[in-house]
Amino acid sequence: METTEKMKYDVCIIGAGITGAMTARKLAKYNVSVIVLEAADDVAMGATKANSAIVHAGFDAECGTIKARLNVRGCAMMPEEAKELDVPYKMCGSLVCAYSDAEIKHLETLYARGVENGVPDLKIIGQKELREMEPHISEEAVAALWAPTAGIVCPYELCIAACENASINGVVFKTNFRVCDIRKEDGIFAVSNGTETVYASYLVNAAGVHSDEIAILAGEANFPMHIIPRRGEYMLLDRSEGNTASHVLFSCPSANGKGILVSPTVDGNLILGPTAKAIDDRDDTATTSSGLEEVQRGAKHLVPGVNTRAVITQFSGVRPTPVGADGDITKSDFCIFISKAVSGLLHLAGIESPGLASSPATGEYAVALLAEMGLVLTEKETYQKGRPEKIRFRELDDAERAAVIAKNPLYGKIICRCETVTEGEIVDAIHRPLGARDLDMVKRRTRAGMGRCGAGFCSPRTVEILARELGVPMTEITKCGGNSVILNGGEK
Repeated sequence: METTEKMKYDVCIIGAGITGAMTARKLAKYNVSVIVLEAADDVAMGATKANSAIVHAGFDAECGTIKARLNVRGCAMMPEEAKELDVPYKMCGSLVCAYSDAEIKHLETLYARGVENGVPDLKIIGQKELREMEPHISEEAVAALWAPTAGIVCPYELCIAACENASINGVVFKTNFRVCDIRKEDGIFAVSNGTETVYASYLVNAAGVHSDEIAILAGEANFPMHIIPRRGEYMLLDRSEGNTASHVLFSCPSANGKGILVSPTVDGNLILGPTAKAIDDRDDTATTSSGLEEVQRGAKHLVPGVNTRAVITQFSGVRPTPVGADGDITKSDFCIFISKAVSGLLHLAGIESPGLASSPATGEYAVALLAEMGLVLTEKETYQKGRPEKIRFRELDDAERAAVIAKNPLYGKIICRCETVTEGEIVDAIHRPLGARDLDMVKRRTRAGMGRCGAGFCSPRTVEILARELGVPMTEITKCGGNSVILNGGEK
C-alpha cells in the first residue's frame, strides 16, 4: 500500500457534526496532521443542524456517567468557547416545570442528581417565583427546577466556527465524502468513498446517526450498541414572538426524553419542539402533520398563549439514540471508548442530547484518549484560537455601520431585508474558510433567507452573488448541492 507523506495523516475524523468539529478544533492546537471526512456537502448537516440549540446544565444525565461529566464540563466551557469563536451565546438558564405533587418529586430527583453531578446554583422554586420569571407560563405549573447555568447557542454556527478555527490551524476538511470502506494495512487505516482513499494512523468515529455502521466498517465486530434513528420535529416562530419566553422551558421529562420545550433563540426567534419518534431511515428529516400537532400541544401545555400561527418554518432532525446488546434503549451514557479489537480506533458514538452542551469537553476528552492511545502531542506555537472576523451588520449601531461601509461599500447593500444581511456579509461567507457554495450554505453562515418571507426576495440576488464570486454560471448554483439547481433555463 502506497502511503506517501502527502497522503497520510496522523488522525482521520469521520463526521463533521459538533462532536467531530470540536475534536478537530482541540487537535488543531497540536503538531499533528488531521483530516475530517463528511458525507454531506457541508459541515453541521446532521443532528447538529436541527436540534433544540440548548446548552443543558447537566442534571439529566445519570450520576457517574461519562455523559454527566462531559455535560457539566462542556456547559462550563461553553461561554469561553463561544467567545473565542465569536459565536453568540446567552446563559439564559432553564426551568423544568412541574404540574403536580408527583412531578415535584421528580424535580427533587433531578435536583439531587444535578448536585451530585456538580451543577452549580440549582434551585427548586415555587409558583409565585416561576410566574415572576415567566409571566406567560401555564397557571397550572406549580413549581420548577431552576438551572441558571443552562444556555442557548446556534448549533450550526458553533460547528461552522469550530471548523473554521480548525481549518486555519491546518486541519483538512473533505465534504461529499461518504465512507464506504475502511481497511487496515501495515498499521495504517485506509478510508475510502469508492473513488478516493485517505490514509491515517488513528481513526475517530464521530459519525453520529451512522456511527454504528462506521464501527462495523472499521472492523469492530462486537460493537456494544446500535443506533435507533429518532426524529424530532420543530416549529420556529417569527422574532415577533421571541419575548414569549425568557428562559428555556421544559416539562418534566418522560421515558422518551425531555419532551416539548419552549425556548428563545440567540437570534431572537422562539423555538418549539421536539417530538421523539423512532424511524427506519436514518436520513429522513421530513416533518409530519401529526408531529407538528404534537409540538403545538406540548408548547401550549407550557405556554397556553404561545402564538403558533407565527411559525415561519418547521424542520426536523434525527438523533442517534443508542440501543444496547439487550435491545433496550440505553440512555445512561455516551458510547465513547478506545477499541480493543482495532488498534488506533476511537469511538465517539451514541451521542444524542446533551451532545451539543458536552461538545467542547468531548473534544477535549477525545484528545486525551488519543494521547493515551499513543498519539504524540506537542503544542503548536502558531496556533490561533479564534477565526477570521465576522461582521453582523444588523447588530451594529449607525456609527459602526458607517465605518464598515466606508471600508467596504458592499456592506451598504442590503440583500436580505428580513434579516438585514448585506452583500458584504454574503461575499465574506463565500470566501471564508470552508466557504459557502450554495444558497443554504450562505443561509447558515449569514441568516440570509431565514426571515419571514422564506427567502422569496433575497434568493435571486444571492444566486447572482454566488455565481459572480465563484466564477460559474448561475445555472450551476444550487440550493443545497447535488441536483438542487435553482435555474435551468439559461441566463439572460
